[in-house]
Amino acid sequence: MIRLLVVSALVASALADVSHILGRRPFVAPVRAVSVQPVATASNYRPIAILRQSQDSSPDGSYQYSYETENGINAEERAEVRAVGNELEKTAQGAFSWTSPEGEQVSVSYIADGNGYQPQGSHLPVAPPIPPAIQRALEWIAAHPEPESAVYGQRRF
Repeated sequence: MIRLLVVSALVASALADVSHILGRRPFVAPVRAVSVQPVATASNYRPIAILRQSQDSSPDGSYQYSYETENGINAEERAEVRAVGNELEKTAQGAFSWTSPEGEQVSVSYIADGNGYQPQGSHLPVAPPIPPAIQRALEWIAAHPEPESAVYGQRRF
């Protein structure tokens, strides 16, 4: 057992990277020049000014905000709390837009409520239409629900 421990320690020390101790840099394979976008770092970061900003919130949980930045980002949202049955439901609707790196204006409007987040925008993919045969099958299934089993209220399969 001790031999295994000693051999493991020797192998680990032989394979350890000690270049930071010896002051040598590890070998790095040469890389061909590739065109890349500049990355924002502390040396080239420039704060973006906020041109317009407003916000308001109410004790009942409703709120609204909007802002616009100098680089073309716009956002706005309005939310309210509604009573749905015995529960409260918060609904929010808003929009945001920006200019893409290709120079195109991208806009998204959305509603977020009990049905989830529902965005809309020309750049978002749209599902293809349901084929007529599948639509007819779905309608038939909805019109002919399967009776529930007497055992535990489950459907028979």
